[in-house]
Amino acid sequence: MKLTSKNGNWRNPERGRLLRKACGASCRKIRAQIAGVKEAIFAEYSRVFSAPEQLVRLALNEAEAAAWQTKYPHLFFPTLAAEKVRAVAAWNARQQSVRENSPVIVLAA
Repeated sequence: MKLTSKNGNWRNPERGRLLRKACGASCRKIRAQIAGVKEAIFAEYSRVFSAPEQLVRLALNEAEAAAWQTKYPHLFFPTLAAEKVRAVAAWNARQQSVRENSPVIVLAA
């Protein structure tokens, strides 16, 4: 059974090409928005926290990867990214605290 509409064939190649073009443009727009938010979050948290840059970038990349697993990555990413970067900052602060408060043991030979 062939699917047809009142105006002709459903499998219109031109319609498919236009749909792919629109989807591609939408995806590029979302990627650009996420990249902009990623840089804004990085700049903000770099000023506020003293976590190593590489750890912050890794946290942002992890948040982006998780956001892309959802239907609405542009909606989930900002919250996920903020949570991940705060977790990195808390971990880094804890590590510094441990280093500062740990006694240094020197073993003499």
